[in-house]
Amino acid sequence: MPKPPPDYERDYQRLKFDRPSDGVLRITMDREDQPLNPVDQEMHGELGEVWRDIDRDPGVRAVIITGAGRAFSAGGDFEMIETIIEDFDIRAQNWKEARELVYNVINCNKPIVSAMRGPAIGAGLVAGLLADVSIASKTARIIDGHTRLGVAAGDHAAIVWPLLCGLAKAKYYLLLCERVTGEEAERMGLVSLCVEDEELDAKSIEIASRLAAMSPSAVRFTKHSLNNWLRMAGPIFDNSLSLEFLGFTGPDAKEGLASHLEKRDPAFSKRSPI
Repeated sequence: MPKPPPDYERDYQRLKFDRPSDGVLRITMDREDQPLNPVDQEMHGELGEVWRDIDRDPGVRAVIITGAGRAFSAGGDFEMIETIIEDFDIRAQNWKEARELVYNVINCNKPIVSAMRGPAIGAGLVAGLLADVSIASKTARIIDGHTRLGVAAGDHAAIVWPLLCGLAKAKYYLLLCERVTGEEAERMGLVSLCVEDEELDAKSIEIASRLAAMSPSAVRFTKHSLNNWLRMAGPIFDNSLSLEFLGFTGPDAKEGLASHLEKRDPAFSKRSPI
């Protein structure tokens, strides 16, 4: 017997759900206790799992992923990062969840639209940039913060940034942790569209509604075919993610975290084991 449709309200705590249009499910990352929606351990797991539920939900034909308030997501919660550094079991769990997040977004049959405003960093950014149609407002500030933290740019970065904006731009922004504005992200092909902040929600609903009204098989087969570019880059992603989590065992990750907590520049070691 087929499984019943998911009960999103029961099964998810950090993600909120509404249906702004026929066939459209909107996911909102919402840390009610934190204004910029940093990803804690609970949200990290939910962000990976939700795409499986959406994939088997017959009532969903298109998805929007966004953040509550003035931010998409401000990256990993510092408490979660500390436990990743200190605890092998948590580190292994987060490696698995990070891997599932990327592959579950890629393999979800339903078209995904992201609506990003304010800070867009870390695990939230994975879904933001891997979305089939990515929309940034002019207030969006996209940052891959890994090297500033003292670890390799894993997550989604190595798999998709070179495809979206070219290897030269990807290296510049990923190595230096440079911030990308919404307008610059559109100019260099990192996102599909950039709109005024007050237009972001309406535009995401418009596009998701159009996708939901189209032939489901045509949309899904096209997405599946195009995402073979990402599947071919799977070994690149797996390598980058493993190196990121190897980095969490070293001294630079501890210094990177301390510098964030103390609001200062990091003093990384000058020597490398490789």
